[in-house]
Amino acid sequence: MGTQNTLLDVVVIGAGQAALTTAYFLKRTGLSFVLLDAEQGPGGAWRHGWDSLQLFSPSAWSSIAGWPMPPVTDGNPGRDHVVDYLAQYESRYGFPIVRPVEVTDVEPRIFGLRVHSESEYWDAKVVISATGTWSNPLIPHYPKSELYQGQQIHSAHYRCAESFQGKRVLVIGGGNSGAQIYAEVSKVADATWVTLDDPKFLPDDVDGRVLFERATERLKAHQQGRDLPEPTGGLGDIVMVPSVKEARERGVLNAVRPFEFFMPDGVVWKNGDETAVDAIIWCTGFAPSLNHLRGLGVVNSQGRVDVHDNRSSIEPRLWLVGYGDWTGLASATLIGVTRTARNVVKEVNHYLNQELV
Repeated sequence: MGTQNTLLDVVVIGAGQAALTTAYFLKRTGLSFVLLDAEQGPGGAWRHGWDSLQLFSPSAWSSIAGWPMPPVTDGNPGRDHVVDYLAQYESRYGFPIVRPVEVTDVEPRIFGLRVHSESEYWDAKVVISATGTWSNPLIPHYPKSELYQGQQIHSAHYRCAESFQGKRVLVIGGGNSGAQIYAEVSKVADATWVTLDDPKFLPDDVDGRVLFERATERLKAHQQGRDLPEPTGGLGDIVMVPSVKEARERGVLNAVRPFEFFMPDGVVWKNGDETAVDAIIWCTGFAPSLNHLRGLGVVNSQGRVDVHDNRSSIEPRLWLVGYGDWTGLASATLIGVTRTARNVVKEVNHYLNQELV
C-alpha cells in the first residue's frame, strides 16, 4: 500500500494499543489515514512480553476505546490474551495497517510531512507518532562492564525462567518487571535481586484499577488547581501480583543494593566481596522510541519531544501519543490511552478542518 501518489490526512506511526486507539477515533472523523507498523503481526509491544506476563487489572479495566476486552475465566489477562484482543480489535474496525514497515525518517515538506521507510514513503498533512518504548531498552553503565563475559539480556527480550535453570543470576531493577521476573527466576536459579533502593510494595488489595483511579483524581485536581495529598504507594511501586506474593511467601522477596563494578566472571560489591554471575537480566526500563523523528530536529537532549497538549512545540504537524505521562496521563496503559487519543484526534481534526477554510 505504498502511497507515493496520494496525500493522506494522517499517517500514524505504530499499531500497538496507542495507535489502535487513535485509529478508532480517526475512523469516526472521516479523515484519510494509514497505520505503519514495524511488527510482523498484531499486538504491538505485547508480542514481546515474557510468557507469564499478566496485567495488573481485570479485562474490564484493561480495554481500549469502543470494544471491551473479552474476560478471562481466572485471574487477570495474560500476554497472549492481550495480543489476541488487539488482533481482533484491529480486524473488527478494519483499520488500514501496513506491516512490516519500519519508519526510518520523517521529513518536512510544503504540504505536510513525508514518512520514509527504507523502500517507500507516505505523504500526510499530519503525523501521529505512537511507537512506544519497547524498541529502546535502557541499560545503565556500570564500571568495567566491558570486562563481563557472561550472558546479558534486557527484560525486553526475556521470555521465561527455564533458560536460567541452575544458573547464578542477577536481576537488576526495582520496578514491576524486576519484581515479577526475579520472582519466577528465583524458583529455578540462584538469583539475586539488585535495586537502587529498597523496593516499594503496594498493599495487596491495590491493583491497576486503584492506580488508574488515583491517576484520574490527580488529573482532575491539577485541572482544578487543587493540591492532592500523595496516597501511600505511587504509580511506580510494585503491584503484588500472584507471582510476587508467592515469592514473598517463599521468603525470597529481598533485594540488595548495587555492586561496585564488573569483573570477567561476575561482580564486586562495595564491601569487596566477589560473586560469580552466569547471567544478568536488566529490568531497567525503556526510553521513548523516537529515532525516526530526529531528522525533524524535535528530539531534545532528554530523548523526548517538547509538546504542548501532545503536539510538538517545534513541528506543528506532529502529535505524539502513548509514550508516558508527558504525552498524556497514563497514556502508556491500555485503560489510560483512550482519553489522550480522543483529545489528540479532536485537535488534529480541528487543525485539518481549519486548513480547509
